[in-house]
Amino acid sequence: MASIQKLRLQHGWSQQQLADASGLSARTIQRLEAGAVPSVESLKSIAAVFEVDFQTLRENDMLSTPNTLASDAGSSSATAAASAGADAQRDHEEAQAFHYVRKLKGFYRHAAQFAVVIPVLWAINLWQSIDYMWAVWPTLGWGLGLALHGFSINQGHRLFGPQWERAQVERRLGRPLS
Repeated sequence: MASIQKLRLQHGWSQQQLADASGLSARTIQRLEAGAVPSVESLKSIAAVFEVDFQTLRENDMLSTPNTLASDAGSSSATAAASAGADAQRDHEEAQAFHYVRKLKGFYRHAAQFAVVIPVLWAINLWQSIDYMWAVWPTLGWGLGLALHGFSINQGHRLFGPQWERAQVERRLGRPLS
């Protein structure tokens, strides 16, 4: 449920914090944010926590379901269809942004684990024996995994991709990048 997730992120809350405040389970919050249709009771609980009108939250829920988008697009009004198309595009872009942020959060967590565990391994290695530096192997292996994780996040900014080509052409022609 994009509107619930937006409200939660605007308040800077985790899913668990919203679950605690609303009296719902964290799993319910996860399902709602993933697109499950909420019950009236769940919507009322969340609306009360965020101090928003229940009907507004319910309308946002109904607008983001595929059935209403299809019925809006099939309406006779050209402006309603254009508005529904723009809303669908915006919702798609927001979903992509949320997906990217989740991937980025996973990468940061991975990097933090690396930054904590590897120095501990090196300390154990140096304390245990200086003759054989075995800690280099987990450092290289995990470091390679971390680098690949970082590269996988930036799929839209691949090396030698369309954006790179455009930037090179603009640079070659002496035009500023727009």
